[in-house]
Amino acid sequence: MQVDRRLRWIGKPLLFVVCLVPFGMLLHGAANDQLGANPVERITHVTGEWTLRFLLVTLAMTPLRLILGKAWPIRIRRMLGLFVFFYATLHFLTWSWLDQQWLWSQIVEDITKRPFVTVGFLGWVLLVPLALTSNRWSVRKLGKRWSALHRVVYLIGVLGILHYLWLVKADLVEPLVYAVILMLLLATRTSLGRSLILRKRISNI
Repeated sequence: MQVDRRLRWIGKPLLFVVCLVPFGMLLHGAANDQLGANPVERITHVTGEWTLRFLLVTLAMTPLRLILGKAWPIRIRRMLGLFVFFYATLHFLTWSWLDQQWLWSQIVEDITKRPFVTVGFLGWVLLVPLALTSNRWSVRKLGKRWSALHRVVYLIGVLGILHYLWLVKADLVEPLVYAVILMLLLATRTSLGRSLILRKRISNI
């Protein structure tokens, strides 16, 4: 029991630091002028990619719990989800502030006329209520509605993939890899997917 408590106290702070590494690398690159010829584009790309990566890792926590039969993936899921919002917000701010210079008419025009911007913005908007309700008080207050609300994360995943696909246009390998991972994670949410995971787990006992 004491070992488990120590791991819990050490594990979460360590995870927090690890999740900040991409942000720290961006700060280091900016401070040392190492972000290339177009730093804004570089920051936009890095924050967008890490948003999607953290989102997929967060979605993987539930099937991982089923596979391992351990509770720790669920214990760290909330922190991972908040880092999804953190990097998504950095991505949004880089575009709206550094790229668009808070020119609201231009921002609105981009959102309404460019599909990849539309779905990306919608994904960020949908993340806001999830971040605001990612606390125990909200879980107790909303009850069953909390679970229904947080299932929106799968729609956000789809929007994130579309945002990436429509942005790159030509080099589709990486976004397609993310798309396959998302489809596999979505499959685990089906009753068939859950039964296959549980059957695999039982066979490994």
